[in-house]
Parts: sequence; structure tokens; C-alpha cells
Amino acid sequence: MTIFWALLISLVVGYVLASMAGDAMNIPGTLAVAAIFSIIAIILGDGILTEEN
Repeated sequence: MTIFWALLISLVVGYVLASMAGDAMNIPGTLAVAAIFSIIAIILGDGILTEEN
């Protein structure tokens, strides 16, 4: 689910920013950002931000 949401949010942000700039949407760049966000979210969720009892 993390990868799905990172992809969806990155596509929306990429579309909005490209529209605001008046440029065409760069899908490969957007997918690269989504991959980076996914990796960071997985690392944070599984390793760094663990709940201690």
C-alpha cells in the first residue's frame, strides 16, 4: 500500500506543479520521486520509527 500511495500522491503533486509552471508533466521524473518516497517511507516505517513498549 505504501508504494501505491506514494505513486498516487507523487503523480498528483507532479501534475499540479507542472500545471502551475505551464510545462508538460514529466512522468519518468514523477515515478522516480515516487520510488524515492516509497523507499524512505518503508525504511522509516519498518526500521527507524518503531514503537517501544
